[in-house]
Amino acid sequence: MAVTSARTGFDASWLALSAAAGFVIGMLVMAALVTMFPAGAAVVTQPLVEAAPSLAVDVKPTQADEPAPVTPAPLSTPAMTATALNELRSRRLTLPVKGIKPADLRSNFDDRRGESRRHEALDVLAPRNTPVLAVEDGTVARLFLSDAGGITIYQFDPSATYVYYYAHLERYAEGLKEGAAIKRGQVVGYVGTTGNAPRDTPHLHFAIFKMTSEKKWWQGSAIDPYSVLK
Repeated sequence: MAVTSARTGFDASWLALSAAAGFVIGMLVMAALVTMFPAGAAVVTQPLVEAAPSLAVDVKPTQADEPAPVTPAPLSTPAMTATALNELRSRRLTLPVKGIKPADLRSNFDDRRGESRRHEALDVLAPRNTPVLAVEDGTVARLFLSDAGGITIYQFDPSATYVYYYAHLERYAEGLKEGAAIKRGQVVGYVGTTGNAPRDTPHLHFAIFKMTSEKKWWQGSAIDPYSVLK
């Protein structure tokens, strides 16, 4: 019994000493933390993995340098209209469809297309694949494929003042290229129904524009081809 009592007393003393030592160590750790992080100081934690960079890309529209043709601006004054008409009439332009005579033409410049758009061109009906002719000497400014006009040609006149526009073509003449010089009466394409033309009504949509000072093939003031060619 004496041995057991002594042993129990030793164990109790050792436990008390351990608890006291743990308390002292805890107080020392708390004091150290208070010193390192004063009251009110923010503790910032760093993410373990750096955030991935944004994958957003500034994508530019395709064909940004090739704007689609827009509705031409209206003629500024009647005087300009008369001057342009007289100048073009003096050139005696070739009719743009082979076998067509002036008496075959019908005025449709002011016809409505859709709810609010004016036609501003001349429709020349002819059998599919009838040759389309250049109305005078000039340069192929642009070969363009559009939803409305289908297969089209923009031709500059020799002075780069006017643009002649041929649309709804079935196909281009063989070897026709942008920038190429063309001669009056040269075959540049063939009558068709590409674009929004009725499939059972092959025809040439022919338009004339007087360009602005910027000389852009898709901008200009519309001139009535019927008044020029009749």
